[in-house]
Amino acid sequence: MTIRVRAPATTANVGPGFDCAGIALDLWNEVEVGEGDDTPDERHLGVRAFARISPPRGRTFAWTDRIPRARGLGSSAAVVALGLVAGALAEGREPDPEWLLYEGVDLEGHADNLAPALAGGACLTWDGRIQRIADTAPAVPVGLIPETTVATSASRAALPKSVPHGDAVFTAGRAAMLGAALANGSAELFAQALADRLHEPYRAKDAPLLDAVRGDLPVGALGASLSGSGPTVLVWADAGAVETCAAECSARFPDITVEVLAVSPEGAGPF
Repeated sequence: MTIRVRAPATTANVGPGFDCAGIALDLWNEVEVGEGDDTPDERHLGVRAFARISPPRGRTFAWTDRIPRARGLGSSAAVVALGLVAGALAEGREPDPEWLLYEGVDLEGHADNLAPALAGGACLTWDGRIQRIADTAPAVPVGLIPETTVATSASRAALPKSVPHGDAVFTAGRAAMLGAALANGSAELFAQALADRLHEPYRAKDAPLLDAVRGDLPVGALGASLSGSGPTVLVWADAGAVETCAAECSARFPDITVEVLAVSPEGAGPF
């Protein structure tokens, strides 16, 4: 039996939704699991995820990686999701997103990436729970993807142990607005919700594009957010101005990859 699974890239945090909000993107990694005599590389993150559900011995794994690594687009979450879903299918079990989040979150380390990779759309996650609140977002993400990389562990280590009360209040308010904007599809509310004072200011030195974009938003942009821990920045464009926004970003930042990344309503699954 051959099992083919794909899993999407994700953007976590979405501004103020730190460690809670995440959105699946239409950029996919894949795995094909077959039968064979070779012993698979059991150090591979995806094979380790598969092993949480089904024994990997006697199987072959062919991975297709399209999501840039260490760019803040959830590449490791996609690999974990591939392994978990493939393992479930190998056992003839329904790949329920919350069950698989429980099985694999310690491998991935970031539930806000793994949840939308498994469930698709826009998700909130907490205490092992996933609440999928929308199929899409109120704007279209245009990715500004540098060649430089950022280690999530180093980026998280740069965060302070405490923040000023005013910054906490500001971010809590914007996080509430973000959830409401995603749930009801309000572009106006979404534009106001993208600001953050909890983590983005401390990660900006490794993601200089964020300040450059926010200081002079491209035509048609509602706002911008750091994708995960960066360095990728997402410019959130009005649906009617996506190409104009992307073209301006390409002209302004010719040394980086600019890619329109639609939101994916689908999470990891067979194809």
